[in-house]
Amino acid sequence: MTVNTFDPSQTTTLAAPQKTLTTMDKGGNPSQSRKIGVISLGCPKNLVDSERILTELRTEGYQVVPSYDDADLVIVNTCGFIDSAVQESLEAIGEALNENGKVIVTGCLGAKENRIREVHPKVLEITGPHSYEQVLSHVHHYVPKPEHNPFTSLVPAAGVKLTPRHYAYLKISEGCDHRCTFCIIPSMRGDLDSRAVGEVLDEAKRLAESGVKELLIISQDTSAYGVDIKHRTGFWNGQPVKTSMVSLCEQLATLNIWIRLHYVYPYPHVDEVIPLMAAGKILPYLDIPLQHASPKILKLMKRPGAVERTLERIKRWREICPDLTLRSTFIVGFPGETEEDFQMLLDFLQEAQLDRVGCFRFSPVEGASANLLPDPVPEDIKEARYHRFMQLQQQISAQRLQAKIGRELRVLIDEVDEEGAIGRSMADAPEIDGAVYLNGETRVNVGDMVTVKIEHADEYDLWGSLI
Repeated sequence: MTVNTFDPSQTTTLAAPQKTLTTMDKGGNPSQSRKIGVISLGCPKNLVDSERILTELRTEGYQVVPSYDDADLVIVNTCGFIDSAVQESLEAIGEALNENGKVIVTGCLGAKENRIREVHPKVLEITGPHSYEQVLSHVHHYVPKPEHNPFTSLVPAAGVKLTPRHYAYLKISEGCDHRCTFCIIPSMRGDLDSRAVGEVLDEAKRLAESGVKELLIISQDTSAYGVDIKHRTGFWNGQPVKTSMVSLCEQLATLNIWIRLHYVYPYPHVDEVIPLMAAGKILPYLDIPLQHASPKILKLMKRPGAVERTLERIKRWREICPDLTLRSTFIVGFPGETEEDFQMLLDFLQEAQLDRVGCFRFSPVEGASANLLPDPVPEDIKEARYHRFMQLQQQISAQRLQAKIGRELRVLIDEVDEEGAIGRSMADAPEIDGAVYLNGETRVNVGDMVTVKIEHADEYDLWGSLI
């Protein structure tokens, strides 16, 4: 979970102006600017929704401020996927109400309006996820549009971003056609709804031209991109482009920046992007949410269950692209999970040798069909299995990172202070993976792409020196 608030000093993909110009009302007198605060909770997909809302607000002349005191209204973009996320969202709404009093709620938890009203009846308006037009309509109602002068209220061509200037998330679709028993995303965000391929590529090009050096491709199911519209042929730069993940990657590769794929289900056509990675056209990085390795548990989850086939494909992928980084997420303590099932998961980890792994203890989600399954796993057993899982994965991760000592890696710098610089290699997505530390190196700038010789590693991170 991440919380993002708008910071005008760093969040646009072009340099933000240091002063806010005073606008004039119809009588020629200085007018009071309309100020909106935005709190964004949850996953990168939610972050992109917040960026779109921010862009529209800035385009209409609203000033977006980073504090409750200055805001005429606060928008809280919520997450509602698991109980802890719901609680965090409710707490954020409560804080905004206490500190400001005028609050509009949107996002995934907004799909459960009654749940919010029970706790916070004073919320002004509530909308569900990706309801941009409704959110803006509510803002207009409570904080009327300012007198807008497009010559003084400039918005970057790439829109307002909540990420640093050098990387950005690119959402290619909404919703999901899967019905995993532990998930309620389709009930909140609907079925798969792919964006037009030309529109996606236009946005990617604007981001690249504004200085973004890494695009993180996101959706609920990236490998299903275009399935809902039967992979319709679109157009970009006057050329036909098929609406599919592979065709999209081929076109994104022409931008000559890092392209990183997230939330990729292991459909057969995923094999087709591995040669693009081996050729250096997109990053050799796949984020595939496998969730478990026991056929019985995968069936209960309504997930693909051909574990042996998955292992064969992983082996083949690495033969084609030896530098491939594989990230995945798993759930332990799912209803019905026995010690034998859990051991299958550990055996899979040992054989697959995945580079980056996240693990979650099963948590009932209101509305998920998994809640009705028999044989729930006791909390103490969930906890013990979680620690056994993470202990094994730490050993695997440490071994794989040790193999990088002595290598020269390209690193994108994320942070520089008086102690040195911190960056990421091609194997590291922001916030969820490891980092590359350059102790004492202050000659680089955020957003620089540098070459680093790796000298040390632990379970998750690398240390090295600038070449």
